[in-house]
Formats: sequence, C-alpha cells, structure tokens
Amino acid sequence: MITVVGTGTGTAGTAAAAGPLPGGPDWREVSLAVGARRHLEAAGIPPEVRRVVLGPLAPALDAIGERLTAARAGDGERRGPDGRGGQVVVLASGDPGFFGIVRALAERFGPRSLDVRPAVPSVAAAFARAGLPWDDAAVVSAHGRDPRTAVNVCRARPKTAVLTGPGAGPAELGAALAGTGLRRTLVVASALGTAGERVERLSPAEAAARAWPETVNVVLCLDEDRLLAPAARSLAGPPRPPAGWALPEDAFAHRDSMITKYEVRALALARLGPGPGDLVWDVGAGSGSVAVECARLGAAAIAVERAADGAGRCRANAAAHGVDVQTVHGAAPAALAGLPDPDAVFVGGGGRELESIVSLSARRARRTVVVTLAALDRVPAVRAAFGDAGLVPDGVLLQSSRLSPLPGEVTRLAAGNPVFVLWGTRPTTEGAPA
Repeated sequence: MITVVGTGTGTAGTAAAAGPLPGGPDWREVSLAVGARRHLEAAGIPPEVRRVVLGPLAPALDAIGERLTAARAGDGERRGPDGRGGQVVVLASGDPGFFGIVRALAERFGPRSLDVRPAVPSVAAAFARAGLPWDDAAVVSAHGRDPRTAVNVCRARPKTAVLTGPGAGPAELGAALAGTGLRRTLVVASALGTAGERVERLSPAEAAARAWPETVNVVLCLDEDRLLAPAARSLAGPPRPPAGWALPEDAFAHRDSMITKYEVRALALARLGPGPGDLVWDVGAGSGSVAVECARLGAAAIAVERAADGAGRCRANAAAHGVDVQTVHGAAPAALAGLPDPDAVFVGGGGRELESIVSLSARRARRTVVVTLAALDRVPAVRAAFGDAGLVPDGVLLQSSRLSPLPGEVTRLAAGNPVFVLWGTRPTTEGAPA
C-alpha cells in the first residue's frame, strides 16, 4: 500500500521521529518515504527509513515499484529484519490529487494501491486568504507546463488561479499581462500553511518587476469588478460556453454593414476552434465580432484594427457581451510584431497588405489561419502564403440566401454576396489532413 499524505496549507506536516505522521501511518511501519526535500526534512522521518527525494519522477516511481514488489514477495510485507514494516509514504503539498502526484501513482500502480490523505488544496487556501469563493474560478497549472496556457486563461477569465512553477511564476505572469489593457490584479500566495506565509496584492507590472522566492504556491489573477459570479452556482468552474454562436449582425455595433456575416462567422469559428487556453488574433477586426465570439467560447482574443472608430467599436462590443478582448489600434502587419504567438488567426481585412499579413500570421500561428475574401483574384496568393508557411490549404466559396418577407405575408430568398473562406492548418495539429 502507498500512503499519499498532503502537507502544509492547513495540515501539519511534521511529526516526532518515532511517532505517527499526522494524517499518515506510523513511521515504524514505513520502509520508504518519497517527497520533495523540504517535505522530507520537515516530517521527522527516522534515519532507518529510506528516503527518495523527488526530482525527475521516473526514479521515484521505480523505487516505489521495487519496494512493492519486494513486499509482495514476502520481503518485509509485514515486518522486515530491522523490525520496520513495508509501507511506502509519499509526501506532497496540499491535495496531491489536484494537479499532483496521485495521477502518476494511479497510472503506474492502480488506484486500489493508494491511500490518499489530502490537506487543504493550495488554491482553496489562497482564495480563503483573499476572502473569496472559488467555485466560479478557472484553475490552471503552469508547474512543469508551458505557461502560455495559464497566461491565456488569465487573459480570458476574470477569476483564475495559477499553480506556479519554475519559469512560470508571478513575474512571468505579470510580464505577459502588463500592457494588455485588461484589468487584472495578481494575488501572490507564498509558503501557504507555514510560519513564513505571505499573501500580496499587486498589479501585473509590479509583479513583473519583482524577484520571487521558490515558495510561491499559487497566483490568483482577478478582475476586481467581477470577483463574484452573478448568481449561486450549481456547476463548479468558469461559466459554461454559450449554447449558440454566430450571433446576428445586430448583436454588434458596426458601421455601414462592415461586419462579418453570421453565416461566414459560423464557418470561420468552426475552423478556428477557439477554446479555453487558446489565443486568437482577429486582424482587420472592424466591429470585433469574431474576437468577441472567440472570447465567448473561452479563448483569449486580440482584435487588431487600424481605424480609431473601429477600435472603439471593438472595445464597446466586448464590454456589451461581458468578455475581455485586448484591442490593438494599429495597421497590420506592423501592429502584429509585438503580440504573443496565436493558436489561430482570423484575417477579415488587409487591403493591399493582405498577402504580407497572411504570410506573417501563417508563420506564427500554432494551429490555423482563416481568411475571408470577396475577390477571386486574391485566392491564389493566400493559398500560396499558407503553403510557404507549412500550412495545408483548404477553403470553400460560401453563398447563402436568407429568408426575407414580402408584402402579402409571403417570403422570398434574398441572396448575399458570395464569400471565399480559406483556411490553412498546421499538419501536426488536430483536424489537419493526414
């Protein structure tokens, strides 16, 4: 049996050398202890117990496997020659079943081999220190993972908890969020559950300018104006995605019908595939309808618009739909240079710069680029730009007719202008042709 004990953040993680571990087994029954160095040093483990310090996970799992195999063979299953039992103890922070080591242990040894005894999760402790509920929060781990997912969730959601790691702490989050124009406050919780516990509230720029200790547990990224869900929740986590998309044009402020029509938007969204953790550029945004719809589906979105009044409409439409969209007032492709790499890009404008915009977008997009065109003459250049950047090109000519009333309570079909919808997909991503 492997006993997994959560320490800190509300549960004492220390014990007398010969006594029981709070929340865990008697050390006299333990032959192997696994954990981070700080956890092993704090637990008062007798010198007779073998210790494995967690670094790379594989050696620790191998040591546990060897101990279990020896126990099954009768070597120390109940009591070894030294009088010690054959149990294995794994020490971890907080709730080890929440983005923790329980997953790896269950995959390797099976859930029935585990006795998990969690402490208070660090996320729960951090929100408690902030005086906030967290049933409406997004929680993302940046520990040992690409921090861009955490950054994009912080951009898109008003209430996010980030489990930190080396290279993905308060400074990195702050640097990525500073200057976006999005209203965010960072609550940095360090050394939770210890005598050195510290909780600080800072702006992203302030967090970026600091050197932070390794004891940071979690960072809360908050929009101070939207700290509480508008109603009691029955399903934990961020709000569910909308039941529908491709909203009608009158759902957005726009000028002279200069807006991506909902039929085109529906297909574009299907090819963009926006979701939580993604970043989408809407280039030549106009009203920002595509950016807003991507944000409604949980993605972080950046609207790039060269006209000042258009940039204002993008901001107004995002506010009207209750989503966060970073709006960049500037002309592409120059305005794209300082932006973080996107997962997907929608290009709905471009004029004479279209080919260079598509080329730059295709080189930087991690997954796909979608372009809408009215002119047949521009289709070959866009497809060539996709191919030059390593994207697999595809597309359709989309022509639709809407029902339109006539006098006498009859209906006709009103044809819209045909639109080319072209897309390029990176071959290594889901949805690309084999």
